[in-house]
Amino acid sequence: MLAAGEGKLVHLGSVGVRFMLGGDQTGGRFALVEHPLPARSLGAPVHTHHDEDEFSFVLQGEVQVQIGARVITAGEGTLITKPREVPHAFWNASDAPARVLELISPAGLENYFAAMAELFSSGPPDQERAADIRKRHNVDLDPASIPRLIAMYGLHL
Repeated sequence: MLAAGEGKLVHLGSVGVRFMLGGDQTGGRFALVEHPLPARSLGAPVHTHHDEDEFSFVLQGEVQVQIGARVITAGEGTLITKPREVPHAFWNASDAPARVLELISPAGLENYFAAMAELFSSGPPDQERAADIRKRHNVDLDPASIPRLIAMYGLHL
């Protein structure tokens, strides 16, 4: 059992990652994390993971998600599928906080979040180390999407 408020919580910039279930607990089949997103915050810029599918369920508030070229707004109770090999991003452009529950299948991406959180813990991340972490976890990132999303939706990091 994991009670409300339990589980390690880390931050990657403004987005939080609350670790709920890891691959070590599920035989590698899936991982479960929660993403608290403050108002007007970028959750993740456009990125592609090549090994995992993500299923995001909006618990609170409203988030926007870009999947490929399509941008959707998802409110509480909405389930979003982000398949592997498809570039995607998510953010909270509203003036209220949001929370997203994310199922990752198979497990593994939670280890990426943990490694990036360690990198972010001492301030702005070293880009060379961040690139190495992405490579080890088979994740590609589109850095040009960061200023574009911030400007288009009035976000902060």
